[in-house]
Amino acid sequence: MDETVAEYIRRTVLKIPRDEIKTMLQKWGFLSEMQLQAINFHQIKENISQEVVQLCEENCADIKQAAVLDIIYNHIYQNKRVWTVYQMTKTGEEMEFFDLTDFKKKFKRHLRSALKNVTISFREYEDNAIWIRIAWGTPYTKPNQYKTCYAVYHSQTPYVFISTSILKSNLPLLCQALVVASNYHDIRKIELRGHSLKSLEDIVFKRHSQNFQTYCPRPLQERNVAPEDARIIREDRSEKERIQRVNSEIFGDGPQPKLEFAQYKLETMFRRDPKMDVLDKKEPFRCLVKFSSPNLLESLKSLAPAGMADAPLSPLLTCIPHKARNYFKIREKKELFPESFVSP
Repeated sequence: MDETVAEYIRRTVLKIPRDEIKTMLQKWGFLSEMQLQAINFHQIKENISQEVVQLCEENCADIKQAAVLDIIYNHIYQNKRVWTVYQMTKTGEEMEFFDLTDFKKKFKRHLRSALKNVTISFREYEDNAIWIRIAWGTPYTKPNQYKTCYAVYHSQTPYVFISTSILKSNLPLLCQALVVASNYHDIRKIELRGHSLKSLEDIVFKRHSQNFQTYCPRPLQERNVAPEDARIIREDRSEKERIQRVNSEIFGDGPQPKLEFAQYKLETMFRRDPKMDVLDKKEPFRCLVKFSSPNLLESLKSLAPAGMADAPLSPLLTCIPHKARNYFKIREKKELFPESFVSP
């Protein structure tokens, strides 16, 4: 076994939590059950990794087997990467039978025709998800196994989720290979990305309930406080119930996807009094608005109950899961008055 392969396997094993090494090696399936039983999984990870490497040398492991172990690790710890959604398009609505073998063959042939030094590995998971691992090299250097790119393609759909650790010059090669292998005609990046691959898939494939549960915190109970007017209490309770009802109508009752980034491309027009010579040109005003949060939808949901925004929220904010799911380009066209935006 090559020394670079042995070192890569060793480092991959070291990344795995010790309590999960045996389970992950079993999923890998490269070592026999008898070989796994010979490993002492109660020792320090460095010693475990050395034993695994020794057994892999006995089995003559190569980089392809090592890449499969890396795919298994990244599939389990997929939230360690940042994923971006891509959408492919066809000229017509024709449906074609998907052949995984043909897909792999076309993908490898197209990518290797542009770059010889590249390592490509596949692994199929549930929901027809095909995990593709690419390690890139250059015309003069071998592929760098420590800076890999991952693409998760769901067959029979136009959606691909890509996590990159590559030069920007290599990304078009990957996109072209995906388009050719899946028999599509074009691919474009969607302004939708985050660490939670599952949440991105839930939004794209409409797996989540559009109703998100609203949390209304109870007021703190204070002692020795003068009794409040019953009318104020009723009004306060009524307002909280209204906010909860409105939030429920907008966000719903089910769990929401974990979305970390959203981006608006706003295109607005100035509207003026003909008597006021404000603008001679009729060019639209364009701007880019970006949102980021550990859990963006949860943050938006909590604005009204926390008293930080009126209920209902502006459709500019509540449309994020709708736009991301249906159009993947969060755009809103509005008219801009001289002094304020006009709510939709």
